[in-house]
Parts: sequence; structure tokens; C-alpha cells
Amino acid sequence: MARRQSGRGSGGPKYPRSARVGETLREIIAEDLVRIDDERLAFVTVTGIDVDPELNRAIVFFDSLAGPDGDDDIIEALGEHRIRLQSSIGRQIRAKKTPILEFRPDAAIRSAERIDDILRADRERDR
Repeated sequence: MARRQSGRGSGGPKYPRSARVGETLREIIAEDLVRIDDERLAFVTVTGIDVDPELNRAIVFFDSLAGPDGDDDIIEALGEHRIRLQSSIGRQIRAKKTPILEFRPDAAIRSAERIDDILRADRERDR
């Protein structure tokens, strides 16, 4: 699933409610991850959040220094702490409901890293 774009139309960027809520959720979750004592989450960065328009679900995109090899452990750890994160969100945002969190590695970041590696290898080969 590709992330939705925030800007719409020709009148300059407009930020729909789901994009604003997504940014707020990203900040809350990032702050809470620092407080969680779980070594599997030590080097995890929340890169973005895609919230559905009804605010029922939110996909939390992440990246880590562990790379793809650590994704399963990170998803497991985030799943174990999901209720805590959702409770924190519920306390900090003004909304009738708190979205259910789902966690996925950020494919866009990983693709950019692969492209970077290919270009770097190409430059090294040309030397």
C-alpha cells in the first residue's frame, strides 16, 4: 500500500485531517518508543503513518539499523506494545476514537537504500 499524498488540487498543499492526525500519531509513537524498555526497539525510527479517513486504522511505517533482517523481531515487539501505544495516543489526541495500529517496514526507505547501494557500487567500479 502506497502512502497517500497530503497535497490535493491546484490551490497549494492542503492537509486533510487524516494527514494531520498521522503526523501527531508519529510524534506520540516516536516519543513513547524512547520510553519503552525493549532492546528490539532500540534503533527503530517511525518514518510515517497512513491513517484511514475514518480514523479506524493507522499503518505505522518504520525503519531501523537492523534493516530487513530485524523486521520480524521489530514487528513482534511493536505488536506486544501496541495496546500501550494506543492508550498513549488516546490520552494525547482529541478524537472520538483511537485508530488500531498496524506496523510495517517502510518500503520506500528500503528502496532508496538499495538504489544508493547500487549507485555507490557503480562509482566504486568506475574508479
